[in-house]
Amino acid sequence: MIRWTASTPMPSSDAGVEFWEGDRFLGLARESADLRTFTLSAPLKNRDALQVRSAGRRLDVAEPSAAGLSAPAELPALLPQATVDPGTPGPYATTTGEYSLDSVVLPEYAAPIEMDGVVVAPKGAPGKRPLVLFLHGRHYTCYNPAGQIQLTWPCASGYTAVPSHRGYLKAQQLLASQGYVTVSISANGINAQDALTADAGAQGRSSLVRHHLAKWADWSAGRGTVPDAVKAAPAADLSKVLLVGHSRGGEGVNRAATDSLTPPPGDTGFSGPVRWHIRGDVLIGPTIFGHNPAPDVPSVTFLPGCDGDVSDLQGQMFLDQTRGLSRGAALHSALYVVGANHNFFNSEWTPGQAVAPANDDFWPGQTPDAVCAPGTATRLTADQQQTMGATYVAASARLFLARDESVLPLLDGSGVRAPSADPARVLSHAIGGDRKSFVVPDSATATSGSAKVCQQTSRDAAVACGGSRSPHFVGFRGASSQPERLSVALKWSAAGETGAVKPASPVSLKGSRNLALRLAVPPNAPASTFGVSVTDQSGQKHALGSVTLTGLPATDRLSAQWAQEVRVPLPAGLDHLAALELTPESASGQAWLIDAYGWDKGLVPVVPTRLSRVDATFTSVDEGNSGSKTYNIAVTATGGGTRVVRLFYNEPDNTPATKLVTLKPGENRTEVPVTVAGNTRWGPDTRHPVAVQAISNAVVGAAVGGLVVRNDDAPPQLTVTPVADSVKEGGELKWTVTLSEAADTTIAVVGSPASVSGTELSTTDVDAEWLLRFSGEEPLPSRPLSSTRLRVYAIVLAGQTSAEFSVPTVGDAETEGEESVRLKFEPLAPGGAGFEVTGKVTDPA
Repeated sequence: MIRWTASTPMPSSDAGVEFWEGDRFLGLARESADLRTFTLSAPLKNRDALQVRSAGRRLDVAEPSAAGLSAPAELPALLPQATVDPGTPGPYATTTGEYSLDSVVLPEYAAPIEMDGVVVAPKGAPGKRPLVLFLHGRHYTCYNPAGQIQLTWPCASGYTAVPSHRGYLKAQQLLASQGYVTVSISANGINAQDALTADAGAQGRSSLVRHHLAKWADWSAGRGTVPDAVKAAPAADLSKVLLVGHSRGGEGVNRAATDSLTPPPGDTGFSGPVRWHIRGDVLIGPTIFGHNPAPDVPSVTFLPGCDGDVSDLQGQMFLDQTRGLSRGAALHSALYVVGANHNFFNSEWTPGQAVAPANDDFWPGQTPDAVCAPGTATRLTADQQQTMGATYVAASARLFLARDESVLPLLDGSGVRAPSADPARVLSHAIGGDRKSFVVPDSATATSGSAKVCQQTSRDAAVACGGSRSPHFVGFRGASSQPERLSVALKWSAAGETGAVKPASPVSLKGSRNLALRLAVPPNAPASTFGVSVTDQSGQKHALGSVTLTGLPATDRLSAQWAQEVRVPLPAGLDHLAALELTPESASGQAWLIDAYGWDKGLVPVVPTRLSRVDATFTSVDEGNSGSKTYNIAVTATGGGTRVVRLFYNEPDNTPATKLVTLKPGENRTEVPVTVAGNTRWGPDTRHPVAVQAISNAVVGAAVGGLVVRNDDAPPQLTVTPVADSVKEGGELKWTVTLSEAADTTIAVVGSPASVSGTELSTTDVDAEWLLRFSGEEPLPSRPLSSTRLRVYAIVLAGQTSAEFSVPTVGDAETEGEESVRLKFEPLAPGGAGFEVTGKVTDPA
């Protein structure tokens, strides 16, 4: 068992806390109820290589000071105004109410999940109205009047549920005034329990969303008992549904869209008929741990520039990972929002607005951040951020539900703004829609000059794309290699040094009005101009014009190496292009071409392809007492045609490995062998993960599966021997923990101070640095140790049988008499017995 304790409670995050052994991903840790201790059952060879990370940044070491700017950051120029403004309220008055239904039981969740929603709807809107459903992300679930927070469900006595689902009222009210019925649903029960699931709750959130949609389908058809809040609203049109998900809620609504098109195998907690049509998703600062977007469901993804939670901006994969999976007709848009953080899109996660404790998630570090510190010109206020969010959710609803393409330029990289969102700087790019692929780098792409094909996620500097943190280069957790993830890196040392990119064969862009490029330059880079030329299949070169980009404002804490969309006109009659050339005007620099497309305005019909659904599966077995046995872990597929997927797994020595698998028509299964060696030593249940990623003609539901090996051995017996349980002030209380036999894993037994009958040792009686390290608290004011968050650890390494733990005291000039400390230790295994020790400290002679 691996255990890490933070010095202070950590706000529940959507990115989660990950354990790594060097560059090897071990797993997502589980929080304690008080949000201080994080644990994971996983094999660990080298304790010194252990790292604690979250969304690409370290939590267990002091973070560096913010760098990257020598002067205050400048905002990008204000974009031209769009012809329409979806942030303008509509003609309808609104009504607000709530419903609370019977809880539902979902697999993998011990406690039932609540079915609560807040409804905001238009008054007097005729006919059935489109439905917009909001799903919040992962936040702590309970709080008390003293401001203490917990991640439990149901809430303990004296604690109140955090109403995260009430945090999108500004967006709901705007939408309702424009004629949409809206509901925002609660997911506290999933948040408190998803650390025990392999997919961090994505399937559970999907099932919860579909339970609510099924209820709305009943109500709109006049079936069942209709809540008063729903009666007050117009009937919902379930043929026009937009899902809006924040953070892990984004991954949840994406899975709900996939599950609605291709039913998941097995019991997911919802198995009813699909009586709705999801027209699009809006994903706000989302996670996508599975890298498994729904390619045929249009989407808009918000990427907050100052996101301190999902700080790698992995939501970019909702665009980039759809390439090649289906026809590519669905629009997938990304909005990079300068100065927006993660939490403030939800008012119930925002200080000064929330009823429960709330915080600004952007990590302040040791020095204020030049871009994201509150009060800087580049940082949005909470109100500004929520207004921007409401405006662009409304733009998405207008496009996907009303099919009003007048708002499309706000979302597709056309470079215009909605005035209602001012002063927010919202930059967009997109794939899909009426675009034709020209350069989408793959293994057949050739380059010359200053250009070279690079691997987005490689750790090998010789082939990696490099640069600073980029949302486009976020790796699949635990993947050793992703050979299909390619871009083109351009690096030049003289103006006019051209980089050329040549696809495998000439490409027809007939009917395209412009050539659109997704091109990234380093953060904070000055304006960089590139000449753009193409060569046709006859070898004739055509200069198309030039494009100019300025780096996004950033420090080294931000993932701001993000591709901006730039376009140049395509002359009429130019067809079958064989190469693309970019010629920089600056003396030196670098840039990254993500892809290039022929572009025309407007959308094309999206007819979902009958894609094969691929799911990784779990198998559970007992370890056994001797010998070895090999199990084949299945990855299953539905549908027909030729499907290509990539598998990720570990070799017997736990070295990460990967392989490409082609499933031919009629083949609906591939397997990964895992060998288990039995023994009689106790250890935790262990997982041998197997993950899958779609490459072509497939969509992934469950991205992670594997083999769970259940421990079937009794835990060793614990004995505790005092080494020095009575010392004078300044001495060190010590005990030895001894196991009856060595274990397969490192054992960390945790103790907490309890009250004593006499005078208790206080915070000023122990070493101040030790107290700070293991409690996160300062010594003053002096108080009993039992009133602190102190944790004392006895850590016995795998293969060893004993370890010491201690309490270091300090001397003073006061005569205090005998003082004592009592430490109560948790049991080694569930259902076992703990133990306690008492130490005494006396005045110097």
